[in-house]
Amino acid sequence: MEDLICKAIQRRTRISFMYKGVRCRVEPHLLGYDVKGNLTLSAWQLPGRKDEGLRHFHISEMAGIASGLIKFPGPRPGYNPNDQTIPRVVCRLGLYLVT
Repeated sequence: MEDLICKAIQRRTRISFMYKGVRCRVEPHLLGYDVKGNLTLSAWQLPGRKDEGLRHFHISEMAGIASGLIKFPGPRPGYNPNDQTIPRVVCRLGLYLVT
């Protein structure tokens, strides 16, 4: 799953998944480990069943992840590539790290 998400970030393509019973469509921005050690995705939630905006998703709560072909232009408002709540980055927009 980590590799699929990093490829979507690198290619700037949307992904979708189930999260706590809700289908989410997002533009992935950053994947890494939060301060509690949870693998976390920071992504722009597209409008649908939830409001649009930048959100954090724990990978352990995600299911049925699918990568799409729809591209997005780049970072959305509020995106911080140095988000202090995700101190250990796996990959992010503009940077792909091998860990």
